[in-house]
Amino acid sequence: MKQVKPKKNLGQHFLIDLNIARSIADTVDACPDLPVLEVGPGMGVMTQYLVEKPRPIKVVEIDRESVAYLQDHFGGKVLEQRGEKKDFDSESWIISADFLQMDLTKVFDGQPFVLTGNYPYDISSQIFFKMLDNKDLIPCCTGMIQREVAQRIASAPGTKAYGILSVLIQAWYHVEYLFTVDENVFNPPPKVKSAVIRMTRNEVTDLGCDEQLFKRVVKTVFNQRRKMLRVSLRQLFTQEHPAPEDFFQQELMTKRPEQLTIAQFVELTNLVATALA
Repeated sequence: MKQVKPKKNLGQHFLIDLNIARSIADTVDACPDLPVLEVGPGMGVMTQYLVEKPRPIKVVEIDRESVAYLQDHFGGKVLEQRGEKKDFDSESWIISADFLQMDLTKVFDGQPFVLTGNYPYDISSQIFFKMLDNKDLIPCCTGMIQREVAQRIASAPGTKAYGILSVLIQAWYHVEYLFTVDENVFNPPPKVKSAVIRMTRNEVTDLGCDEQLFKRVVKTVFNQRRKMLRVSLRQLFTQEHPAPEDFFQQELMTKRPEQLTIAQFVELTNLVATALA
């Protein structure tokens, strides 16, 4: 069977180490009894181990050549979902589509599922933002990404890597950095190391603040991460709607964003909400 040629424009780096592929597939076992959606299966190196598990699985692949390979190798019906969106059906387990454009509520008829994959480096952050937008549907997300991004997601307050992804994801998920993967187990080898992580929904159902403002505050202050909050937060206010006189005098405003815990970001968001009211 003809192999799929990795495409640079799609950021394809095909995993060729079967032991690692099996280890990544096994990360979904921490969230049993849920169906699995694999993003970017390529030639199915992880898929072959996922389909052995006693649960429903679907895969979504944007590369038509990979879709054809998967159908030839594994069989089954393909759902072509490009342009005009189509409803999902139970028989189509290979989805030819752009994951970032999918309506995830329809993949398993509104049932929660585990998200996994060997994610393309250049869109991994976008994938996780989509996960956050669908956090009630995705109680568990596992997979392989660039090591630097994995470290960022798992970082604690006070560390250099702690940033936007750390806060937004850790607000809703427990994060586990599972293991590092070397470059030489891919075709073609990437220029950076990779890492496998697992994110499992925590007990939080309500942050205790406005979620959209929370995201706005987090992104605003980390865009000027070396500055104190009393400097970076000024851009949230205007001449027509200035901050109250004592707003920037509060003790919290002397901190830099990497020093704040999730709870302190919630507190900060509520302070901003009151000042903007």
